[in-house]
Amino acid sequence: MASTDLVDLARDTDTTFILALFVDLRGKPCAKLVPIEAVEQLATEGVGFAGYAVGAIGQEPKDPDLMAMPDPASFTPVPFVKEGLALVHCDPHVLGAPWPYAPRNILKSLVARATAAGYEPWVGAEVEYFLLTRDPDGTLATADSADTAARPCYDARGVTRMYDHLTTISSAMNQLGWSNYANDHEDGNGQFEQNFQFADALTTADRVITLRYLLSMIAAERGMIATFMPKPFGDRTGSGLHLHLSLTAGGAALFPGDAASDGHGLGLSPVAYSFVAGILEHACALQAVIAPTVNSYKRTGALTTASGASWAPRQPTYGGNDRTHYIRVPDDQRIELRGGDGSANPYLAIAAALGAGLDGITRQLDPGPIGAVADGGRPLPPTLLHAVDELAADDVVAGVLDAVGEGVAAYFGDLKREEFFAYHGTVSPWEVEQYLTAF
Repeated sequence: MASTDLVDLARDTDTTFILALFVDLRGKPCAKLVPIEAVEQLATEGVGFAGYAVGAIGQEPKDPDLMAMPDPASFTPVPFVKEGLALVHCDPHVLGAPWPYAPRNILKSLVARATAAGYEPWVGAEVEYFLLTRDPDGTLATADSADTAARPCYDARGVTRMYDHLTTISSAMNQLGWSNYANDHEDGNGQFEQNFQFADALTTADRVITLRYLLSMIAAERGMIATFMPKPFGDRTGSGLHLHLSLTAGGAALFPGDAASDGHGLGLSPVAYSFVAGILEHACALQAVIAPTVNSYKRTGALTTASGASWAPRQPTYGGNDRTHYIRVPDDQRIELRGGDGSANPYLAIAAALGAGLDGITRQLDPGPIGAVADGGRPLPPTLLHAVDELAADDVVAGVLDAVGEGVAAYFGDLKREEFFAYHGTVSPWEVEQYLTAF
C-alpha cells in the first residue's frame, strides 16, 4: 500500500489517535501515541525512538534513532480499548535501512525467502493465558475465586463466570475480521484460550501481538492481570503458543499426500514430511527461540500437573492426532508445533520454525518412524542455558535470527545467558527451605 493509505484508513474509521507499535527481541510492545493531526507525517516519515531505551533491540545510547515505519496493511482500530484509538504495526529502520534486530523485519525476510523458493507460508496460533489478581501481600490468585475444580478444562461454569471478559475479546476479534471460532477454559485454574482463523505468517504474528495487547488492557479494566508467562504456578498446566503451520504454492495446498503410499501413514506429502523433519532436526536450538525464558523450562520439564498431564512435549517427536508429541499432525492440511510457550516472540518463533522446516525441504530430510526421538534420541533442552548453547551451535536457526544482518543471534544468545545467570544468582524460597537448617 502507498503511504497515503494510512491517512485514508485513519480518517475513514474516525480514528483520533494511533499507537505506532513494534516489539523488541523479548516481545515487549513499544509504541508512541500519534494524534490524527500528525498521521501524514507518521505515514511518510515514521516516528522516532531512542533505540537503547526500547530494550532488547541491539542499540547503544550513542546510536541513531530507530524510525518506526508503519505498515498500513496492519492498521487495526481498537475502539473497545479506547474510543477513537487504532494501532499500526511498524518496521523499525535506522538511517533508511531495515534494522536487523527488529523481529518483524526478521520474519519478513524469512517470508521473502520462502516466497523466492516458491512457497507461501500460512500460520495459525493458539494463545493461552491466565487471568489472575494480586493480593495485598503480592500473592497471585486466580481471578475467578470459584475456579477451584480439580479438572477445570472446558468447564461450562468457569467459562460462564468469565462471560463478560471472554465475549468482549471474542466480539473484538470478530469486529476486526479475525473470525474467532472458540473460547474455552483451559487445563489450569484461571487459564483460557480464544482462537482465531489462520492467515499468512506476518498477519498471524501481528495478530498475536495485538491480541496480547487487547487481553492485557481489557483484563486490567476489570481489575485482572492477563499473563502469558509460561508457568506461573508449579502445580498447574503451563501456557503454550502452539503454531499451526502449512505451505501453499500458487494457492495450492502442499501438505496433503497419499496415506496409502507415504510410508508414515499420516496422509502427508514428501514436502510436508521434509518440513516436519527439518523442525525435528533443529528442535533443540529452536527451543531457545520459541521457549525463550527461564520459566519456559518449568513448563517443558514438568512431568505432570494437578489435572494429571503437563500437555508440554519433552522430546522432539512427531505423530498423528496425539498431543503428547512435539509436532502433532491433526490432519493432512497442517502440522502443529507444540514446543512454544506464551513468552515466545511470535515473529521470531514463526521465522525460526519456517527456517527449520525449509531447511528440511531443501535437504529432503525424512522424519523417521512416528514417535521416534529425533537427533539421536536427545530430549529437549532442560534449561534456557542449554537451549542457548544449542542455538549457538545451529547455523540454520541462528541464521534465521541473522537474516537481515549479522550479529543478532549472538546478541540474542548473550541476552538469554544474562537472563539465566541473573535467575541463577537469586536465592529462591526453595533453597532456603531445603538448606537453611539441613547441615
